[in-house]
Amino acid sequence: MSKPKVLISDKMDPNAARIFEERGCDVDVITGESPEELKARIGEYHGLAIRSSTTVTPEILDAATNLKVIGRAGIGVDNVDIPYASGKGVVVMNTPFGNSITTAEHAIAMIMALARQIPQANERTQKGEWPKSAFMGVEVTGKTLGLIGAGNIGSIVAARAQGLRMKVIAFDPFLTAERAVEIGVEKVDLDTLLARADFITLHTPLTDETRNILSAENLAKTKQGVRIVNCARGGLIDEAALAEKLESGHVAGAALDVFATEPAKESPLFGMENFICTPHLGASTTEAQVNVALQVAEQMADYLVNGGVTNALNMPSLSAEEAPKLKPYMKLAENLGSLVGQLAHGNLTTISIEREGAAAELSGKPIEGAVLAGLMRQYSDTVNMVNAPYLAKERGLDVRSIRHQKEGAYNTLIRVTVATEQGDRSVAGTLFGSMDSGGAPRLVEMFGIGIEAELSGNMLYIVNDDAPGFIGRIGTLLGENGINIGTFNLGRREAGGEAVLLLSVDQPITQDVVKQACAVEGVRLVKPLAF
Repeated sequence: MSKPKVLISDKMDPNAARIFEERGCDVDVITGESPEELKARIGEYHGLAIRSSTTVTPEILDAATNLKVIGRAGIGVDNVDIPYASGKGVVVMNTPFGNSITTAEHAIAMIMALARQIPQANERTQKGEWPKSAFMGVEVTGKTLGLIGAGNIGSIVAARAQGLRMKVIAFDPFLTAERAVEIGVEKVDLDTLLARADFITLHTPLTDETRNILSAENLAKTKQGVRIVNCARGGLIDEAALAEKLESGHVAGAALDVFATEPAKESPLFGMENFICTPHLGASTTEAQVNVALQVAEQMADYLVNGGVTNALNMPSLSAEEAPKLKPYMKLAENLGSLVGQLAHGNLTTISIEREGAAAELSGKPIEGAVLAGLMRQYSDTVNMVNAPYLAKERGLDVRSIRHQKEGAYNTLIRVTVATEQGDRSVAGTLFGSMDSGGAPRLVEMFGIGIEAELSGNMLYIVNDDAPGFIGRIGTLLGENGINIGTFNLGRREAGGEAVLLLSVDQPITQDVVKQACAVEGVRLVKPLAF
């Protein structure tokens, strides 16, 4: 049997090629080719190892008739058409943790640079000035550092900051009390962090929940003289609002490695005396580049030679025999995880995944991974069915998988329950139709209320009082905003009591529409959803 053949098309550490060869692959290193040249060459390769320079388009994937896996040495995969690759049966992998230490150290460097105004002092000194009296810094010792996001990178920053004798507080929906004690931080809510932190550093992905988490409103809640660092994702901070706070002196300094638009050619922050920036250098160290290159080579070789799957973005860890039977269950499980992730608020401490009937006879790990991937995707843009359990464990989330022998009202059922500070939140789903054709995933229960719905696309979740005329008022509101309703799903605890409404719509729900819906008589809660 011939060896798998791998092409390394971007510059990366030469040891990556050595790892491929040692693990049973033939490898070619051909960098700097044009898309046309890559398209002409790619057909003979089983694996493609890239960084950010190579763009894997549908045209290249069409020409890649033997390609089985694409490995991105790094986190971002914007240069890979993942849906098209999935349709072609090509696994897409990345290395989400290879840059963690480097990014954390960059954040610490930014904190120190802000505290002592090092870039500004350097610039003026090199101009021949001696502005010793112009720069009065602050010590970090004894100061409070507020972490927004206490995952892999955030926990490393916490450890480094503690070495500098800083007190660390953290806001993170997945940070349990036990995990907080383990990493030596005080778990707080966001408003408390904003009010107490002398320095704030962000270590969270950019999601609908975190976009502009440091908005004008939240920046106004910060402590006078706070210093802010962002080495995570652009878009977490309202840059115009930050500029205003820097101008007024409420924010003493800010340091950004990332911007909402990159490359950042202009920004309201540019030119401000108390602002420091770098061009997305968080992962730019020799060690980090070596780490991600070696990791992607190990992952790809393991897949090509042994069939092992690690950090795949578009497939679960499944054997060839299990995949066809598990596929509809995986979709159902991921949707249920996504649903509770979007609806459950506050600190999540425990998640229980129950399987009944036919679902109880299947392998639990892939279903568990799919639920966690759906749940964690609300908080991490690098999560997948393979690394979701790792991320959940890292955050201290207690994951419980329960298999019931009994069969209830449905032939097959998956129930997902999360424990939050507000109590348990539970959703359940089943498969409708013929199991031979895979079955169609359906939601059948939300928070104890029976409701049947398909979870897909843009949706709107409403909790309301069960009263005459309510459906008409909501339908009229959406119509006036040009939003077309696809499906209309209702459920209630009892006549005249609490009811839920789950709509699929053809257009995204804006925050303005949410505000209008909240003002409708009888509405208790409005939440836009996306699947």
